[in-house]
Amino acid sequence: MFTGIVVERGRILSDPAASGRGGVALAVGHSRALAERLEVGASLAVSGVCLTVTDLAEHRDGARCLVELSPETVERTNLGELTSGSAVNLEPALRAGDPLGGHWVQGHVDATLAILGREDLDEHSVFTFELPADQARYVVEKGSVALDGVSLTVARRLADRFTVALIPHTLEVTTLGQRQPGQRVNFEIDVLAKYVENMLVQRGLAAPGPAAG
Repeated sequence: MFTGIVVERGRILSDPAASGRGGVALAVGHSRALAERLEVGASLAVSGVCLTVTDLAEHRDGARCLVELSPETVERTNLGELTSGSAVNLEPALRAGDPLGGHWVQGHVDATLAILGREDLDEHSVFTFELPADQARYVVEKGSVALDGVSLTVARRLADRFTVALIPHTLEVTTLGQRQPGQRVNFEIDVLAKYVENMLVQRGLAAPGPAAG
């Protein structure tokens, strides 16, 4: 479980390669401080995708970990597009007693969304994202979404798109500051919306959607 509060930006150290086990291996460079919170078998959110650490080691001025992507992960997320040098958002799993600064994030990406527009206002930015019809029911104005692993509040919701407003800190410490129209980001629905829908479907009060069907 995560909260969508990115602790640092990591970097892909080499192009993704076949793991020899049917998946794709990624080598992620990060700080020693983050390495102290990880161990083999631990969960790590990489740009919003919950992955398992398979190896840890020192690397130059910091540390690096290995994670493996399943074919499902490659197909459903944007991680398959990463290359050597790509920046990624990193968040270790929530620990008992950690502050809940964002919202409950599972690291289970539902889809990738295209950036339709970016408006820079002094040091702040407003991003507009597409909203496919099968996902629209789960997005509400002032509700929470996770985009590339970052917990954000929906500023405005239209029929086929929504906007989020990013403060300078978020632009600086996450990869969203580098994002431009046309690129795609990992999108995770607020899990509370899925549970509410499922309960309504079970009671016959709503038709099943993609998250409850």
